[in-house]
Amino acid sequence: MSLKFNYSTSADTTHKSFQSDFLKTSLNSFKDIINAEANGFFHLTDRSELISQTQEIYSVFKDRKHFVQIGIGGSALGPQMLVSALGNNTNKTFTILDNPDSDFIFDELSKINIKDAVFYVVSKSGGTAETVACYSIVRNLLKENGVKEEQFKDYFVFCTDLKNGQLRAHVDENSFHSLEVPSNVGGRFSVLTHVGLFPALFMGVNIEQFFSGANELKSLLLSDDAEKNPLLQTAAHISYLFNEKNINETVMMPYSSKLKDFSFWFVQLWAESLGKYQESSKSNVGLTPIPGYGATDQHSQMQLFMEGPYNKLMFLLNIKNRKYNYNLDSNLMMESGKKLAPHSMNELLEAEFQGTLKALNENKRDFIQIEIDTLNETTLAQLILFFESLTALMGHYLKIDPFNQPGVEKGKIYAYEYLNSLR
Repeated sequence: MSLKFNYSTSADTTHKSFQSDFLKTSLNSFKDIINAEANGFFHLTDRSELISQTQEIYSVFKDRKHFVQIGIGGSALGPQMLVSALGNNTNKTFTILDNPDSDFIFDELSKINIKDAVFYVVSKSGGTAETVACYSIVRNLLKENGVKEEQFKDYFVFCTDLKNGQLRAHVDENSFHSLEVPSNVGGRFSVLTHVGLFPALFMGVNIEQFFSGANELKSLLLSDDAEKNPLLQTAAHISYLFNEKNINETVMMPYSSKLKDFSFWFVQLWAESLGKYQESSKSNVGLTPIPGYGATDQHSQMQLFMEGPYNKLMFLLNIKNRKYNYNLDSNLMMESGKKLAPHSMNELLEAEFQGTLKALNENKRDFIQIEIDTLNETTLAQLILFFESLTALMGHYLKIDPFNQPGVEKGKIYAYEYLNSLR
């Protein structure tokens, strides 16, 4: 396994008792969750056809200069996370239209030659208002630039449900290129489907290593040895803190600018899955996520994390070895420059990370330390699968369905009601 874990809370008697009870029952519950026909996220990386289908579509559009993803929520956050973390092996550009903000869309589309772009429209249902709106804008813009509707198949690729929905019917009627959002995988769990694989491949990422990396982790996540199973250990730790110490906020703080968007991907996964109405108790539950990244947020949010309410658990994610490094000896005569001169940039960031750990310990703040050796396709895929699995298991502990989003659906209905009132 490429992931290493360390937990902050001392194993007092209450913690040990809670953990023991949790571990006895949780593995079978997790297996039931991932083997349910309705929940397909865990087994995606066993489907090699997802790779070959992505490669086939990529071969058609590989010479385009620009990739524009049209989607929102899981149809945008996951792909953005993959590309910002690893998509640096090409001179192509990647743009996401994920918000119906006209000024933003104008600025983004003005940066590219739209006739040298491929537009990837992603919506499982095909009825997502923001996505359809952005799709409509691009259709009109292509026509303004002399592209006829019968030529749209040379510019658009769609990713939607294989059989159902408005977008599937639209794709079939117009013979567009298309890929699949599996019917049993929700948007926030879809990053290792075609949703994320196509943009990642276009931007130079080795998507086959995503699958092999995730599959390397599975045996450990399903291990009967609870003491060595990081999924069960982490879920037990979080559940204990929630149950005994009322810790109900979760900070995701990787020490990496490349993983900044990983924090925002986590926010959707955690918030949309675990903030629910609990039928059994007739109450509302949730583990509120907070995005951050180090060392930048040591100079903004860390004051709150160190001395604010004792209601937060921090995931501190560290990369041990980075691809590049810089010597800090620049003959700078300032005192701070002299202190830094014997060191490298990577030593400085490691010092920031270790200093934060020590300060959190002294302030009796709860955290889970996760370390990866290097950031690559294998380790990123393992982080993705781990947190998707953890989310599913925490939903079981909270006695809610982590795979629905009724609160989101209600807002969509009211938005369309408002539009209708404007007629």
